[in-house]
Amino acid sequence: QVQLVESGGGLVQPGGSLRLSCTASGGTLDYFAIGWFRQAPGKEREAVLCISDSDESTYYADSVKGRFTISRDNAKNTVYLQMNSLKPEDTAVYYCQAHEICLGGLQWYDSWGQGTQVTVSS
Repeated sequence: QVQLVESGGGLVQPGGSLRLSCTASGGTLDYFAIGWFRQAPGKEREAVLCISDSDESTYYADSVKGRFTISRDNAKNTVYLQMNSLKPEDTAVYYCQAHEICLGGLQWYDSWGQGTQVTVSS
């Protein structure tokens, strides 16, 4: 069973950038769609962005369009979330999930990793 680990979070000033990584172990990501989700303090978890196994991107959060991009490096078994022009409202714990296709609904996922904290603050 594929296990995913998120990394790359941290503290960044508004307008800054971060690149998050979602790395798999126990299997290959080649045939999976990988989605990024986030949960801000006091808010429900939401889908952000997904990449299919054929490298098509699906944006779920309009607020990140033009700022966030997703990519995959199958040789490294890793999917990246590049976040530019970060805003304080991007502060959240970010999680990744794997599925056969891009699915933004939380009901499709049984368990969640620890995520990686992103804090955007001056």
